[in-house]
Amino acid sequence: MNKTMVIIPARYASTRLQGKMMIEVDGKPIIQWVWEKANASKLADKVIIATDSEIIVDTAKSFGALAEMTSAEHQSGSDRIFEVAKRHPEYEYIVNLQGDEPLMTAEAIDLTIETIQKGGCDISTLVREADDPEQIPNPNCVKCVFDKDFNALYFSRSPIPYERNKGVSKTYTHMGIYAYTKAALEKMTSLPQADLELAESLEQLRALKNGLKIKVALTQLNPIGIDTQEDLDKFKNIISKND
Repeated sequence: MNKTMVIIPARYASTRLQGKMMIEVDGKPIIQWVWEKANASKLADKVIIATDSEIIVDTAKSFGALAEMTSAEHQSGSDRIFEVAKRHPEYEYIVNLQGDEPLMTAEAIDLTIETIQKGGCDISTLVREADDPEQIPNPNCVKCVFDKDFNALYFSRSPIPYERNKGVSKTYTHMGIYAYTKAALEKMTSLPQADLELAESLEQLRALKNGLKIKVALTQLNPIGIDTQEDLDKFKNIISKND
């Protein structure tokens, strides 16, 4: 059976929330919250944190995680995970799990892996039906449209579809987790940035522009990515309510 590895790209520098991976919530750094979810996956054979920071490597090792140093010159998370994936050629499927998604679940990770392992696509990812009207116009919330077979047609920071006729179509929001076949990841990282990608600042548009097939799976999960102090405060509030 083909093996699957989850790689968590974790840069120390962050323009909007400096050192966010190392910010502690309820006694654990953000990166540990993410790693614990990946480590609980039933379908992942290995989990590695990929980082350009020795601080993150040392912290990862302190809570029992595998961590590998990568170049500080990478322009994207997929470039960083491909550097690590090349060191482990025995893994056919590679999951890119963002290091700032502490509310991602093991079940969601497994759904992403299950989708790629079924075949018929180069990349798999997750979407959910938007249930918050404020999310739809928010450019920080990426939207997705897909065909009847759940193949992604487009991703955008703008509301898609545009509702000229109200109530006809649902809006789906995208979650930043991807599973790649090894060949797809290699192709993605060898291609130049596409015009759509540059326009929207969405790396998955490079894949679509170049004919790679992205399959989406539906989930009810609504995790919070930690990009800003407001996001961090929301996460802390959720954790305090669950304690």
